[in-house]
Amino acid sequence: MTIKARNQRLVRLRRLEKLREIGHRQAMLAAGQAESTLTQLQHLAERTGTLADSYAARTDADDGAALAHLGAFRAGLERIARSTAGEIDTARRIADARAAEVAAAERRRAAVADRIAAEAQALARVRAQAGTPLGAARNREDPASETIPMPHSRDWHGS
Repeated sequence: MTIKARNQRLVRLRRLEKLREIGHRQAMLAAGQAESTLTQLQHLAERTGTLADSYAARTDADDGAALAHLGAFRAGLERIARSTAGEIDTARRIADARAAEVAAAERRRAAVADRIAAEAQALARVRAQAGTPLGAARNREDPASETIPMPHSRDWHGS
């Protein structure tokens, strides 16, 4: 592979690394939002549970209607608590999935970084070798083996 081709490959890999970094940041943002939602639901469940417990301990109903109203209110709080528990389970699964996506995005980003390092080393080796003669060794004692320098053409296309 030529130096120019290796340079182009390195540029493409660096572009890919930027894309992987963006993907990693987006995955981290989604994971943070999922964790935030989970935390909010856990706080809601805690507050609902505390409220339900305080109403369950109440015995201050004056008549049957107040007792029925209190019972209906407690039942409503229990439904909210059950619903919130289900939402917490869903939010936990989503948060775990987002965390796995962050890990996968980090692995993809690290793989590209490793490829960049390997390509940069290969390019450095090729550049170092380009500085040394590649063909047959020159015979320094025979002036006829010297190559005659050719003037550079003004045409970059080689014609």
